[in-house]
Amino acid sequence: MIFYQRSFNAMGSPCDIQLFAKTHNQASQVAETAIADVLRLEQRYSRYRADSFLSEINRVAAIGGSISVDEETAGLLNYATACYQQSDGLFDITSGILRKAWRFNSGQLPKAHEIDALLDKVGWHKLRWKPPVLTFPFAGMEIDFGGVVKEYAVDRVAALCWASGVRHGVVNLGGDIKIIGPRADGEPWRVGIRHPREKDAIMQTITLHKGGLASSGDYERCIEIDGVRYGHVLNPKTGWPVRHLASVSVVGDFCVVAGSASTIAMLKEDKGPAWLESLGLPYLWVDIHGNTGGSFDDLHNAHSTK
Repeated sequence: MIFYQRSFNAMGSPCDIQLFAKTHNQASQVAETAIADVLRLEQRYSRYRADSFLSEINRVAAIGGSISVDEETAGLLNYATACYQQSDGLFDITSGILRKAWRFNSGQLPKAHEIDALLDKVGWHKLRWKPPVLTFPFAGMEIDFGGVVKEYAVDRVAALCWASGVRHGVVNLGGDIKIIGPRADGEPWRVGIRHPREKDAIMQTITLHKGGLASSGDYERCIEIDGVRYGHVLNPKTGWPVRHLASVSVVGDFCVVAGSASTIAMLKEDKGPAWLESLGLPYLWVDIHGNTGGSFDDLHNAHSTK
């Protein structure tokens, strides 16, 4: 078994794939296949590319009307619908339009009337989704798969590697992680959880034999004004950033589930910790005052007794 690591950039993030394979050639080919699929998904669902399918959907949304989508996009929309329902409307893929008010590089807060004008265009329930047809009943809305597609890509890459005969490896797309299988010697992978307030500091290291890990936090894009931090996780009902939790990390069988769970917990603010507990998945949260809670210690104990 040889160890192979490949770093690359995709979806606005540093990414890497680490594999154990029979030969260097096998590992290289598997990594190439995996990276090609990540870039395919980026091309299809990036809001930064005019030629993406997401941009095509949003051109229809801008004028109002209907568009038929393929099976993969339908799967993402179905998942987003389930998240919207399970989060009482807090996980909402129509809320990306709020970024037009929140310009995090400007150093200024938006005006209330700017947010109010955009809130009229937010609400998954305002659309009609009857697979495979998505209908925008009135003009000016848009959708954004930012909270789903990178995590979905991680799960797909891990599955592609497994299907190619790789049984030991880990995929990391900008901190969204999926274990293909334990290290070649059977040992777990060690994964660091970033500290939300200390740049480049690791708050906790966990060990994983399998599953996915995702984190959500207020540290990726933010403005700090008069000592108050305004992060990029926006409540779609108020248009304002969440203010209770600084970061949430969740472990699940699939990265896409861990990702949506961590985001929903952030959006639930002070109710987030209790909601995480009810899920039954290992988690770690930190609030804006530095208090922490969670069940990652249980995860470590479970592995240490194997």
